[in-house]
Amino acid sequence: MRAVFGLVLLVGMGLAGFAVYMVNQYMEAQTAQLDRAREVAATAPATIEVHAVSRPLTYGELLTKDDVRIIRYVRDALPAGSFVTEEELFPQGVDVPRVVTLPMLENEVIMANKVSEPGASRGLTALVEPGYRAFPVQGRIASGFGDLRPDDRIDVYWTGRLRDGREVTNLIKSGLQIIAIIGEPGGRTPQNVIVQVTPEEVALLTQAQNSGQLTLALVGTGDVTATGNVTVDNSALTGEQDVVAEPAPVVQERQRCFVIQRSGMTRTEVEIECSE
Repeated sequence: MRAVFGLVLLVGMGLAGFAVYMVNQYMEAQTAQLDRAREVAATAPATIEVHAVSRPLTYGELLTKDDVRIIRYVRDALPAGSFVTEEELFPQGVDVPRVVTLPMLENEVIMANKVSEPGASRGLTALVEPGYRAFPVQGRIASGFGDLRPDDRIDVYWTGRLRDGREVTNLIKSGLQIIAIIGEPGGRTPQNVIVQVTPEEVALLTQAQNSGQLTLALVGTGDVTATGNVTVDNSALTGEQDVVAEPAPVVQERQRCFVIQRSGMTRTEVEIECSE
């Protein structure tokens, strides 16, 4: 009986020791996890609550309170012009919406350069920056190229005839920003777009549309390459050289010399041989 009791005692002590060991291991693991969490929290960038759109929005739509949600954003990477408080986004109250001037994707941070002032008109006046003008441009695009969209940038080429009869194509403006599309898209050509230009560019584009045909070329996203003067005529395609007419030979007239002979009141010119 004593032997059995001693055996039970030994087994109990072993189980108790194993339980203590497992508890210590668990506590050490929990402590290590807490320490790692504290280290991550200490090195993680600070975040801030900021207003973003809750659904995709395109140009001309009204931005209301129902289209806004709060997200957390890295404080040091917050874009300039973001809205942190509701009072900044709707300073005249949530009943006075803003107009979307540039398309935004779902959960995209709302920035001041993508919305109008509160209460602004939904027309083109809300899309044009100060000092610029909205101008309609009708030009050809390649068939099957796709539809141009607001915020795209385009190069405008003019094709027409010069005074000497040559037909040329010139790059007249590069990197113009589209702020609106006229009519429904659908791959038709020509396509009408509204671009944002200076008053001087309005005059240039008006003259170009009245004197020739315009072609629109899409500029790649992020392309800031400076484009110089581009002029192409038929000779660049065919390789033909302009024929320059030889000047006509100069015919020198024979020099003639005269003397005056008088006979009474009569004066007569008599041709004589010229002396060298």
